[in-house]
Amino acid sequence: MAKILVVDDEADLESLIKQKFRQKIRERKYEFLFAINGVKALEELELHPDVDVVLSDINMPEMDGLTLLSKLSEQNNLLKSVMVSAYGDMENIRTAMNRGAFDFVTKPVNFEDLELTMEKTIKHVGQLRETMKAIKENNILRMYVDETVLNFMGGQEFESSLTKSETVDATVMFIDISGFTAFSESQPPDVVVKLLNNYFDIMVKEILAQEGYVDKFIGDAIMAVFRGDFNLDRAIDAALAVRKTVNDLPKENAGIGYAPQVTIGVNCGEMISGNIGSANLRRLDFTVIGDTVNTAQRLQSAGKANQIIISEAAYQRIKESFHCEPVGEVMLKNKMNPVMIYEVIE
Repeated sequence: MAKILVVDDEADLESLIKQKFRQKIRERKYEFLFAINGVKALEELELHPDVDVVLSDINMPEMDGLTLLSKLSEQNNLLKSVMVSAYGDMENIRTAMNRGAFDFVTKPVNFEDLELTMEKTIKHVGQLRETMKAIKENNILRMYVDETVLNFMGGQEFESSLTKSETVDATVMFIDISGFTAFSESQPPDVVVKLLNNYFDIMVKEILAQEGYVDKFIGDAIMAVFRGDFNLDRAIDAALAVRKTVNDLPKENAGIGYAPQVTIGVNCGEMISGNIGSANLRRLDFTVIGDTVNTAQRLQSAGKANQIIISEAAYQRIKESFHCEPVGEVMLKNKMNPVMIYEVIE
């Protein structure tokens, strides 16, 4: 059951929502909580930390929706907000999106559109929570994988599954935020971390939508892996979505004048998958390694801002499905001969 907090000072909104969503409430698909402003909303969240989505008006007494949004971002990265605003309120909408709002709906509220927006947001929150759960479980295993724990969880068979390595055919994607390192040197640490996390959140959403997973965060870059059927096509779809979403962000963030762009490298082929790390530290990362992975990172390094760069092998596999243009031959690290690379346009 999804728990939704509605924050609005309109007196009749509570009864209207209960009426419009009475069937879903009766079927225990939705549970609604209500607050008349941002202050009351924070009190409700203290009592109900399992809220999935906040649906908030912007203009309210005591604490408005934009101030509430800032406080929510500081307190709970998994909680997503949908803002409600009038058609002509674009400045506030842009500010809200810049502060981390997941989506917005306009007044007068179209309840069919509202439900679709809530469902999309609830699904996204569920995906984030599953990802966080998997990361936490993996981190716990990495920290405490010793003989006692292995025996408790299944003995030799379980130990073998943790140490098993295999060769897989997959696609690796490196996404780098162009110019962010230089930008971060002139900003306070809290601004850098908050902004970077917001960018990562946007990118991860598009990766998960194409059934990829984040292998690791490397500074201001992401390494993502796509397995299974059409793994290269799904990776390219994710890359295009990431680029579009980032380009659609407001050109200035919180008045600091930084316009984010990404450089993406994508490569496909065989790679080794397994737990890599130090047994002495009891720290193992389940990851992929090999020339295919290294080449993907170097393709990203060879690209420019706003480019998606792929190898010749990847181009041959997707040229009938995506519009690509040749960039030319480049020298990549540890490659004896020049390598032909292509840019994915759309």
